[in-house]
Amino acid sequence: MTLIVSPLSQVHAVIAARAPSHLVTLLDPASMIDTPAGVSPERHLKLSVNDIAEQAEGLIPPDEALIRRILAFGEAWDEAQPMLIHCWAGISRSSATAFVLACARNPDTAEHDIAQRLRQASPTATPNRRIVALADDMLGRQGRMVEAATAIGTGAFAFEGAPFDLPARF
Repeated sequence: MTLIVSPLSQVHAVIAARAPSHLVTLLDPASMIDTPAGVSPERHLKLSVNDIAEQAEGLIPPDEALIRRILAFGEAWDEAQPMLIHCWAGISRSSATAFVLACARNPDTAEHDIAQRLRQASPTATPNRRIVALADDMLGRQGRMVEAATAIGTGAFAFEGAPFDLPARF
């Protein structure tokens, strides 16, 4: 099934059009949303995190606990319906999370191949490097996820990305 990546502004439209069974929200605490209609609250993972790669005073960086929660939530998803992943712009935190979940579900697929599919799906995707690095370590990918994300480079500049799909299985 499919991982859908979206900016916050498109969440309600994507839910109405695609009926995802699971939702991952990655927003700073002040921007956190309630569970939208069409998604069960127990299938909505709310993660308060800022889009930063290094510690900064007053901001919440991605950490190992965040990655554990993402991976556990992903393991509970049965793929019968899409999973929607969003952050503010649909460019960094959400694309990194989709990349992490695709790598977790496809341990025998080259990280480079998954990252290339991510780039093909979205010219603006720029996976958050800290999320990727932490997951790389936790999944035992020995730096290959970081290398793959680095290889696709920074996406095209945009205020927000357009919703896109990334296969959950390769």
